[in-house]
Amino acid sequence: MFISHTPTYLGDDARWDAMQRRDRQADSAFVYAVKTTGVYCRPSCSARPHRRNVLFFDTTQGAVEAGFRPCKRCRPDRERETIAWDVQPSGFGQLLVAASSAGVAAVLMGDDAAVLTADLAARFPAAHLKRDPAGLAPAIAAVRRRLDDPRAAVDLPLDPRGGELARLVWDALRGIPVGTTASYGDVARAIGRPTAARAVAAACAANPLAVLIPCHRVVRAGGALSGYRWGVGRKQALLAREAAA
Repeated sequence: MFISHTPTYLGDDARWDAMQRRDRQADSAFVYAVKTTGVYCRPSCSARPHRRNVLFFDTTQGAVEAGFRPCKRCRPDRERETIAWDVQPSGFGQLLVAASSAGVAAVLMGDDAAVLTADLAARFPAAHLKRDPAGLAPAIAAVRRRLDDPRAAVDLPLDPRGGELARLVWDALRGIPVGTTASYGDVARAIGRPTAARAVAAACAANPLAVLIPCHRVVRAGGALSGYRWGVGRKQALLAREAAA
């Protein structure tokens, strides 16, 4: 649903150029082998062989059948998860949406697209990150609809990553109605952990799906606004829009 085909790297020259750029998108397109060392690598590997010593293979199996062994540095024999992503402007600043094969795995907001992409890389350090504007267009459009209209239905599969307690909190947050708020203590009681208000706050801070998991609806006891990973100003604006919806 979200992930399109990996770009094609036609010809050895294009593949060599991808190697020089350490292009992570190429990691799922081909591997290269080094005749002098007897190993094969991902295109993003930090190794820097001479061009005359490099052979290209469409698959790891081809490299193995030719007698090469996997590089111990980049481990091309280990399958990597692909996370597709794109970042676009929205009424709340830059909006980054990322998805795994299971569903939307991150919705991040901010002022700087480079900061958001660095955040995504830190969240998925072992994944192959692939920018995919076409594949992510439906998901980004759905999140924008929710930003514009807090009551808009968003039918997207979600893939938030977190521990058991975090998942309990995130499920509870999705139950807070539009136009209302809850305290950290309220959420702690809702999940059957009445003394876990601080853990609830930590789970809110770790929420990977801005707006879709509405952690902005959680406030301090008494109604005062608390911190928000994507800026207190955005939290205030989201709550004001929801109150008027």
